[in-house]
Formats: sequence, structure tokens, C-alpha cells
Amino acid sequence: MPQMNRRTALKTAAATLSVPFVWRYHAHAAPSETVLHASFGADGMAGSDIRSLTASKNLKLVAVAEVDSTRPNLAKLKQQFPDLRVYADYRELLDKEKEINSVNVSTPDHMHAPIVMRALNRGLNVYGQKPLTQTIHEARRLTEVAAEKKVVTQMGIQIHSHPVHKLVVKLVQDGAIGKVKEVHSWSGKSWGDTAPKPDRKDPVPEGLNWDLWLGVAGDRPFIGNGYYHPGNWRKRLDFGTGTFGDMGCHILDPVFGALGVGNPLTIRSELPGPNDYNWSLDVQVRYVFPGTKFTAETVAVTWYNGKVRPPEEVQKLVDRKLNDQGSVYVGEKGVLYSPYIAPPVLLPADKFTDFKPPEVKGDDHYLQYVDAVRGNGQTSAPFSYAGPLTEMVLLGCLATRFPKTDLKWDTKALKVTNNEDANKFVRKAYRKGFEVEGL
Repeated sequence: MPQMNRRTALKTAAATLSVPFVWRYHAHAAPSETVLHASFGADGMAGSDIRSLTASKNLKLVAVAEVDSTRPNLAKLKQQFPDLRVYADYRELLDKEKEINSVNVSTPDHMHAPIVMRALNRGLNVYGQKPLTQTIHEARRLTEVAAEKKVVTQMGIQIHSHPVHKLVVKLVQDGAIGKVKEVHSWSGKSWGDTAPKPDRKDPVPEGLNWDLWLGVAGDRPFIGNGYYHPGNWRKRLDFGTGTFGDMGCHILDPVFGALGVGNPLTIRSELPGPNDYNWSLDVQVRYVFPGTKFTAETVAVTWYNGKVRPPEEVQKLVDRKLNDQGSVYVGEKGVLYSPYIAPPVLLPADKFTDFKPPEVKGDDHYLQYVDAVRGNGQTSAPFSYAGPLTEMVLLGCLATRFPKTDLKWDTKALKVTNNEDANKFVRKAYRKGFEVEGL
């Protein structure tokens, strides 16, 4: 099967309801009502989210908060939605738009939690992009408050609703390869930078509100040539989460869901960590989890990104060139190779010649959210699921700061128990004037 990009592949998912992970929330809009919706962000991933959400005839985009008035898609949105109200400051939108009952938060990572929490405090339903937050503490708090408010939530891990994702989960949980002993997952992306931060101050481009773009992050001069805005913020420690946070939420999603894992016993990073400003290019992090009913007594999950890949003995089990992104599940009775957004393969092939995989249907991840807000059905990646998934991924990001060190994690206390320095990165302080109640 030829490699597909994520957005193209996800649009092929069938629009029919399916199972495996479902949590019920109370919606704020009655089935007969139109969902009045606001977007935080207007271009890039926000533009994609807006297009997908407004594909529903039952959702109306009424307001957008965008800190850069020159973003191309903002002009298109104004044409498409003539009554659209546009704000620069997300706080002003939330203060003034009294009638909205739904939002999507599709900003740089460092602003996910502050905006989502303000929306939750208002009792709004939220579609939040991945990673749900930039810190573990933020993920825990959003999960708790979403449950308290009984709102509809969904994280933007669209592959979660794709039939190939659902098939991987079902194959593992049906025991096709027996109890899983280890998993190896990887992405060829390299959202990092080994260079120091440039020692310069550039003029802020006309139309960009740099203070609002920084938001909760510490004040600093603007650096041009795309160093921060619009895309390279993912590489920067203060604004993104590197490749691990970006793609880990997608690729480790079926791993997390299929195995039913929770609190890891240990997390260990093997490669050099980030510098003072940027995430590293190449990452190798190994989690060891207590066993579940789908795994051996303990199960190891190893993540790789950049140039590194699973060891040769694992690649030999697959007996083919690995896709640029994917996972290998090693079970007691066989191997499941899951290239990213492509049909999984059971190995060795001769052992599964007569095996007929179950039929699994997919959902439209966005319309599933809109329907749930209107009181029809439930979302499959609510914060009760996405929050713990994000915590697991961000624990790996944290571990890269402490190479060659076994970190022990207490999920109830939300702390590393054997390295106090690591706990400095579990939560962060917000810039004065951008504090948020509940975080």
C-alpha cells in the first residue's frame, strides 16, 4: 500500500460509529440546536480543524482568535463566514462571546492548556489539538476539570478513529499475537535543533502581536526568518514538545490503548538530550510498564525518532524495510507490524496464512465530536483518555533531559521519586498577566 500523508488518509475513514474506547459526557447543546463554535487559531492546523468541523451542517463558526492578522487562511475565513468576529486576544473572545458552546484550540503547544482551561472554566465543550498540553501537570488538571464540568471533549488524534488504528487495537486485544512482550515505535521526523539560539533581536512583523503569541511563556525578543513563527516553535523547549510530543500522541495512541498500560515503572532516555533552547533531533526512550491482561508480566515500550530505529533483531522480525513511521508489537505467538496509517501485518506470514482479520469500521473524528456536543453518541478520545496518553508521552519528553538515567514515576503524586531535578519540568510557571485559574 503506498504511503499516505496523515490528513489525506484520515479523510478516508468511514463515517460509521464504532467501539473500542468510549466515555460518556453530558453535552451542552440539544440535538435540535446548531453548535455555535469558536476557533483559537485560524491557519495551519487550526485551518484544517475549522474545515473539518464546519463540514458538519450542525456547527457554525462564529468567532476566531488569531494573533497574526496576516495569516492567509484568516482572510479566506472572513470571506467564507461574512459574520465572523475576529479577535487577537483569546481572553477577549472568551469574555465577549457569551453564546458559544464549543471551541477548538489549535495553537502552538505552550498555549493549549491555558486556553483550554479558560474554556473549561466557562463550561464549554472542547476539541483540543495534540499534545493536549505542554506539561504533565497541565494534562492532569485538564482531565480533572473536564470531568468535573461534564463537558464533551476530544483530542485531535484523528488516527484514533481510523479503521487501521482500530484494527491494531482489536488484533492485540483479541490475542492474535498472544501476550505482548515489547513494542517498538518510531517516527522519522526531527523536530529539534542542535544550534544555540541566535543572539539577535529582529523587528516584529506587522500584523503579529508578539506579546499574545508568547502568551504564558517568558518575555523575549522576536527572532525572524521563521525561528519561532509560524512553524519552528515545535523545536523550541519553551513552545513545543519536539517530535516526541508531536508524533508520539499519534503513533503511541494505539499502543497505549491496545495494551491498557498506565503508570510506568521506569523511563530511560539513551541519547543526548536537548540543549538550553531546543529539543534534540534524535531520541530513544524506553518505558517499562507493569503487565496488563494483554501483556507479559512487564512490557517494554521503546520510542525512537529522527535517524534512530529499532535494533536489528527487531527489524529482522519484520523482514522488510520499515516505513518512516510505525510500530512493531512483539508477542508470545507472533509479531504485529503496524506502519503508520497503513494496514497492519501479522508475522511470520506462513503462520497467519489462513488468518482472517476482523472487519473494523472507522469514524469521522471531527463529526463524532460535533454529534456528541449535540447529545448524539460519545467521543472516542475524550480528555479522560487523551489526558493520560499525553502524560505518558510527555514523560518521555521529560526523560530526554536526563540521559542514561532510570526515572521512577509516581503517577498519583505526579512526581519523579528518584530525581528531584526532574520534577522541575513536571509543571511550569506562567508569565504575569497570563495566569489561569485551576492551573
